[in-house]
Amino acid sequence: MSQITLARLLEMKGRDVYTIAPGASVLEAIQEMSERGVGALVVMDGGALAGIISERDYTRKVILQGRASRDTRVEEIMTANVITATPELTLEQAMRLVSERRIRHLPVTEAGKVIGVVSIGDMVQTLISLQKETIEQLTHYIGGGYMA
Repeated sequence: MSQITLARLLEMKGRDVYTIAPGASVLEAIQEMSERGVGALVVMDGGALAGIISERDYTRKVILQGRASRDTRVEEIMTANVITATPELTLEQAMRLVSERRIRHLPVTEAGKVIGVVSIGDMVQTLISLQKETIEQLTHYIGGGYMA
């Protein structure tokens, strides 16, 4: 995992941050997640991070409680105490954080602004890619520069 930072991971995957307002309906949030192909949205109140809403929040706080998606507001089910990370955090540290805190999405902040979001899937995919590169380098080294 070496010293790949979240800044580098964001450079590779992109810095798109998909957001929604706290007063939006949960139905709107789920539709946005579906359209964007993501499992969570950052909840922004004006320019400030207010929370995060995920498919997990929807499942546990709407479906299992028999609530209506159209009538439930994002702010009612979002996770308000968002765990964030800085761009300098290494991939290893970030993986440990999401594992220990049992979260799947990690907003990356700098100077109080959300500059990207990394998911556990992004981290695992990056790790696999790094391991593949290492294996290829070792194979090249062991084979004396010739690939079999």
